Amino acid sequence: MDPNSICRKSRRLAGKQREICRKEIEIVEEVANGAKIALAECQFQFRHRKWNCTTAKRSLDRVIRQDTRESAFVYGITAAGVVYSVTEACNMGHLLQCTCDNHVQDITTDGEWEWGGCGDNVEYGYKKSKEFMDARKKKRRGDLTTRIQLHNNDAGRLTVKNHMRTECKCHGLSGSCTLKTCWRKMPIFRHVGIILKQKFDGAIQVQSSNDGKRLETVIDTLKPPAKADIVYSEKSPLFCKRNRKIGSLGTKGRECVPDSMGVGGCDLLCCQRGYSTHKMTIRDNCKCRFIWCCDVRCETCMREKTIYRCL
Repeated sequence: MDPNSICRKSRRLAGKQREICRKEIEIVEEVANGAKIALAECQFQFRHRKWNCTTAKRSLDRVIRQDTRESAFVYGITAAGVVYSVTEACNMGHLLQCTCDNHVQDITTDGEWEWGGCGDNVEYGYKKSKEFMDARKKKRRGDLTTRIQLHNNDAGRLTVKNHMRTECKCHGLSGSCTLKTCWRKMPIFRHVGIILKQKFDGAIQVQSSNDGKRLETVIDTLKPPAKADIVYSEKSPLFCKRNRKIGSLGTKGRECVPDSMGVGGCDLLCCQRGYSTHKMTIRDNCKCRFIWCCDVRCETCMREKTIYRCL
């Protein structure tokens, strides 16, 4: 995730990536930033699951070498993160190549509000994400793994692009809002993560068509995947036990909720192995009060907390 280390490995980069490293190192910095926010969101979305998007012991490297739902999500959220980071950099003036988007001002409205200000330049973010993320895959476009990864990259980018929102500012006497100026903003990245997680839950298993030119569903009765769908070809491992080859660290030692029937419950997370109970004492601030002016004073309280961990 360090831009310098990305570009130091230039012999392993595709032509377009090497070109961006030489001429636009600031774009590589945003690629690295996008990967960081994507990883944080991945770990949040899967925090209660057997696979929790951990990078410990290079396990994520092994997960993304497979064509499973998990690798599909990682590719999608990373491509989305790069769109997000590059677009934000445009808006903040950190990139000389782009600015915020003011082209939408020409669109007419119903008279109650008008386009104005400067919206998020998501088209530029989409373009740079596609150039960098898809570059290594284009030479091998014919094989199934490449087609799946390119599809999931685009599904992530489209999740940002297709869920732009309108933000407005009111104008008028005493905030009467007789006229509103509006512009387009990207969705909050947490919302992008939620949408992609829903697509992960409904991911479609695919195979290569007979001519090798497109993806088709393994189950004939299902309609072909849409551009924004998450797709995969291999069934996911259980991730219950440690298996270095597939990137599974197992669930031993993970915290769980004993009375929950959900994915974070001890029954599911511990894979029927049972769980241990530990009691610990925690110090918290309590009975806080405001002292004029300007201080907050708290007492220290002790409370006991029970931790449940998978065996």
